[in-house]
Amino acid sequence: AAGRLGTVILYLIRHGETASNRDRLGLGRADVPLTLRGERQADAIGARLAREHIERILVSPLGRAIATANAVRRERPIALEVREDLLELDVGVTEGMTFPDMRAQHPEFFAAWAGADGADTVMPGGESLRHVYDRVTPLIGELRAAPEAVLAVVSHNFVTRVAICLLLGLELDAWRTFSTDVASICSFELRDGRAIARALNDTCHLARLGTP
Repeated sequence: AAGRLGTVILYLIRHGETASNRDRLGLGRADVPLTLRGERQADAIGARLAREHIERILVSPLGRAIATANAVRRERPIALEVREDLLELDVGVTEGMTFPDMRAQHPEFFAAWAGADGADTVMPGGESLRHVYDRVTPLIGELRAAPEAVLAVVSHNFVTRVAICLLLGLELDAWRTFSTDVASICSFELRDGRAIARALNDTCHLARLGTP
């Protein structure tokens, strides 16, 4: 449904599956495509949101996000708004690595990442979640100040988790307390500067696809 007077309806969408997601490999800035299943997931997101009066779609520059955003756009007469601030966390040298290999080759990083200061721990050769927080913060401020509209933001796991923390006024360390699965949708109402969560990590639209 379209936003009510003074209300912004916001959908945070994580892209569909890639081979890296499927194989549980580190994935950050590598521009990998959706798998066939990921394409079907993107289509399912598009079908789920087909009746929503989405007026703007903001999207990460990476191909997996753009492919998902195009499935959301469908026949809507709007252009995708590609935003560099929606790029995924730069995971540095851990790109494409298995988690056991990360743990074996970078034990000090892995211990710090899993600890209390994980959000401020810099990925080897990459960035920290705090860096993502700093670049996503102005975008969330922009969305809070948007006129009445229905908006979709298509991005990535860590970007979406950081955005949820910002919207709900949570400390960044709270990113570990919820999940954002591939092809999930989180929805919010933004009213008077406040965000009201309507759904988190919604994957009901994927049920017809069955298990991988």
